[in-house]
Amino acid sequence: MEEKKIPYVEEEYDVVVVGAGHAGCEAALACARLGLETIIFTVSVDSIAMMPCNPNIGGSSKGHLVREIDALGGEMGKNIDKTFIQSKMLNKSKGPAVHSLRAQADKMNYSMEMRKTLQNTDHLTIRQAEVSEIITETTALENGKEIQKMTGVKTFSGAVYHCKAVVLCTGTYLRARCLTGEMITYTGPNGLQAANHLTDSLKAHGIEMFRFKTGTPARIDKRSVDFSKMQEQKGDERVVPFSFTTNPEDVQIDQVSCWLTYTNEKTHEIIRNNLDRSPIYAGIIEGTGPRYCPSIEDKVVKFADKDRHQIFIEPEGINTNEMYVGGMSSSLPEDVQHEMYRTLPGLEHVKIVRNAYAIEYDCINPNQLYATLEFKNIKGLFSGGQFNGSSGYEEAACQGLVAGINAAMSIIGKEPLILDRSEAYIGVLIDDLVTKENHEPYRMMTSRAEYRLLLRQDNADLRLSKKGYEIGLISQERYDWVCQKEVLIQKEIERVAGVKIGANKEVQALLESYGSIPLNTGTTLTELIRRPELDYEKLAVIDKERPELPYDVVEQVNINIKYDGYIVRQIKQVEHYKKLENKKIAEDFDYDEVPSLRIEARQKLKLYRPLSIGQASRISGVSPADISVLLVYMEQMKYHKGNIK
Repeated sequence: MEEKKIPYVEEEYDVVVVGAGHAGCEAALACARLGLETIIFTVSVDSIAMMPCNPNIGGSSKGHLVREIDALGGEMGKNIDKTFIQSKMLNKSKGPAVHSLRAQADKMNYSMEMRKTLQNTDHLTIRQAEVSEIITETTALENGKEIQKMTGVKTFSGAVYHCKAVVLCTGTYLRARCLTGEMITYTGPNGLQAANHLTDSLKAHGIEMFRFKTGTPARIDKRSVDFSKMQEQKGDERVVPFSFTTNPEDVQIDQVSCWLTYTNEKTHEIIRNNLDRSPIYAGIIEGTGPRYCPSIEDKVVKFADKDRHQIFIEPEGINTNEMYVGGMSSSLPEDVQHEMYRTLPGLEHVKIVRNAYAIEYDCINPNQLYATLEFKNIKGLFSGGQFNGSSGYEEAACQGLVAGINAAMSIIGKEPLILDRSEAYIGVLIDDLVTKENHEPYRMMTSRAEYRLLLRQDNADLRLSKKGYEIGLISQERYDWVCQKEVLIQKEIERVAGVKIGANKEVQALLESYGSIPLNTGTTLTELIRRPELDYEKLAVIDKERPELPYDVVEQVNINIKYDGYIVRQIKQVEHYKKLENKKIAEDFDYDEVPSLRIEARQKLKLYRPLSIGQASRISGVSPADISVLLVYMEQMKYHKGNIK
C-alpha cells in the first residue's frame, strides 16, 4: 500500500532571514530594500527588535557601531532617535576618538517602531514560525570540489520555503534555558519559546556549535525605590541624534533621569554566602559567559578588593514602572536576590517585578565564516548577531546588516561588502570574529580598534556613505550632501590655514580669558586652534571672515585641525596595513607546500583559510616569522603558479 503524502505549505523567496532580533531586522530590511523578496521568521511577532536585557542603544564603541550602521543605510540609529527617553555623549572629557553616544530607549516603543518599519517595507514578509531545518544540495565548483548550497528552510510545522540565500540571526534562542538558582526553565529570553530543533540540522550539515551564556538583572517597581538616597544622572542638555538623517531639532525632548547607587559589604557578604547556590559556581551552567559584562557574583569573586560596585537604576520606558538594575545581573536564587537587592541604598523596600536570570544558548564558532559572514562550506548561508558568538544589540545589528547586504549581493551578482580594520569598527568586529579564537561572547571596545582616531563616531558618514550608496541603501540626495560636506570641510580647513592673527589687544584679551599664553608675534588661526584650551568655535570672535557652516562641518574642521599630526601618523600606519591586506591568498593555496612553516601555523592557516596576508597575520598561533616565510614563498611562486592574486 502506497504511503499517503502529508500536504504542506510550500513557498519561494529570494532570501530567508531566521530571527527578528536586532540582527534579523537589519538583514531583512537590507535585502527587501534592495528589491529582493524576503521573508523573516520569528518565534513571536510581538518580540520583533525586543530588548531582553539593557534598555539602551549605544555606549562606548557601541555608539560607533550604530553610527556606522546608519551610514551604510541601516535602521537602528533612526529607530532609537524616534524612541529614546534620555541621551548622553560618553567620554566627553577625553579625545574625540572615544566619544560615544548612548541613549536610553523606551523598550516597548523601540520594538513597536521597528515592527512598524518592517511591516511597511515592500518585498518583506513577516512570518511567526520556528525554522527547524536548513535545506541544501551538493553542487560542483569549477575546481572540481563539491560544496553544499542553500536551497531553503523547513519549519517545525513541515512548511518548506525555497530560497537562494538564508541569513541565520537566532540570537539566544537555540536550545535556550534560563537559570535562577536551582530553578531552570527551558525558554528563550523573557519567557519566550526557545528554538529547540535547528541546532541538530546545523550539526548535521557539519557546522561546529558552541554553548555560551549571558545574563540579565532584575527589573524592579519604580514605586518601591527611594531615589533620595541615589545620585541623579541626567541626559545631555543638547541632544545629538544617532542618525545622520535625523534633524537635530526633532530630538530636543524632555528627558527621563537615570539613578546611581552602589553595592556594599553587606551585599557582597550575602553573595559570598550563597555562591554554592549560584548555577555558575555550582557547575550547572555549561556555557561560557561574557568577560566584559560579568554577573554580580563574578564581580564580587574576581574583584574581591573592591568594597563597592556602581549600580545604575534605569527606566525601561515612559508607560511602565519597571526599572532595570544595570550592573547587577545574576543567576542567584529568588530568595537571595530578594535579600541582596535590598541592601543597596534606595532599594531597602524594593519590589522585584522580574527576577534576574542567566541564559544559556547555542551559537557557532565564527571561524567557519568568511569576512562576508557567509559560511565557508555552505554557499548562500550567512549569519549575524549573537549566533556568531558576539554579545550586545549593536554588535548584532551591524553583523545582521553586513550579512543581509552580502546575501543580497550574492544573488544580484555584485561584489560583496567587506569592511577592513582601517575602515570601520564593524570591520574590526567581523575580522576579530572570523580570524581569532573566541571562547566567550565577543564585545566591541574602542581598544580593539588600532586606527580609532580615524574611526570616530562623528565621521562615520564620511567614511561609509559611499559604500552605502554603491550598495543601493543610501539615496542620491543623501550621498550628494555627504560629498558636499567633504568639500565644505576641506575648503574651511584651507581658509583657516591662511588666516593670519596678529598680537593685538583683542586677541590677547581673548587668549587671556581662556588661560592661553599671549602671542609674542603673529600666527595663524590653525596654530591657535591646536592649543589644548582653544578650539575653532572659541576663536570665532577674532575670525572676521568666517562663513556660516552647519554644526557637523564645524565639528570636523575643529577635529581635523586639532589632531592633524596624529591623524597623518595614523594614515601612514593604515597605508602599511593596506599593503598586507592587498597581498591576496588564493582560497585553494596549499600550505603543505611551504617549507619552514611551523606546524601550528600550518594547521591554523589550513583551518582558517585567510584571504590575505594581513588576515593571516592576525590568526592566533601565526607568528611574524611565519608570515615572513609565507611572503618569501609567495614571491618565489609568483611567476610560476597562480596562487597569488
